[in-house]
Amino acid sequence: MALVFTKIENISRTDILTFVFMNEAELNRWIQEALKEDIGDGDHTTLATIPATAVGKARLLVKEDGVLAGVEAAKRIIEVFDSSMIFTPVLKDGDLIKKGDIAFYLEGKSQHITTVERLVLNVMQRMSGIATETHRLTELIRHTKCRILDTRKTTPLFRYFEKEAVRIGGGVNHRYALYDMILVKDNHVDFAGGMPQALSQIQSYLTSKNLNIKVEVEARNLEDVKHILDSGIAFRILLDNFTPQQIKEAVEFIDGKVQTEASGGINESTLVAYAETGVDFVSMGALTHHVSSLDLSLKAVL
Repeated sequence: MALVFTKIENISRTDILTFVFMNEAELNRWIQEALKEDIGDGDHTTLATIPATAVGKARLLVKEDGVLAGVEAAKRIIEVFDSSMIFTPVLKDGDLIKKGDIAFYLEGKSQHITTVERLVLNVMQRMSGIATETHRLTELIRHTKCRILDTRKTTPLFRYFEKEAVRIGGGVNHRYALYDMILVKDNHVDFAGGMPQALSQIQSYLTSKNLNIKVEVEARNLEDVKHILDSGIAFRILLDNFTPQQIKEAVEFIDGKVQTEASGGINESTLVAYAETGVDFVSMGALTHHVSSLDLSLKAVL
């Protein structure tokens, strides 16, 4: 059974390549390993200072404006750690938040609240930072049809949460990993012997393996674009390191036959110019590899 963290009814399924979710068993294993990493043979500070019989209540305090993400993840972490704890949400994933807001309350054994605190905060702060930045950039191009894509530039073993945060912030996931899509980049083309050879070999590979996965191909110039269109194999063309004017020319040439994506050093200062070319997507690795966590804190209610 898939555990879906966010409601996605408002996102057009034609906009999104695929939905890949960590199932409950995988998520529970991840949580257990993360807890094991942090706790080891015991939270000795907590065990030394807080009586085993003590019960308490804490609140998740927002200390910085942004977009909240990771509430459902926090709930799952707490359930895995101690299912007797009472989790009372006040806000939900995707809510705009301001300093001073309370995201949720947590009640139970005081020792368990302090022990699980850091894993909950690590996940929520990172996710909320990504969701906040994604939302901010998405707002800049709301007047266009362009959507922002993430990339595989993610933290090892934390990709699921980072890509989920992008969705919560209003972005769109690119492929999840190497296995769910063929994305032909410049090195693939060069090692294959050229664009025609790479395209031919892809078709042969898909046929021989009886695979039904989507194919995106990177173009370095209009000649590449022509080869890709002629092959009929790609559902999307990646226009890498094109200037906005070159993107506009390529988009006009492609004329809606396939989806288009711009990438390559695009940042906040150039995002609007690229989005206004008519390209369908802009991919930005900075969404997940160059973003600050949002300031959140779990505080005792006295």
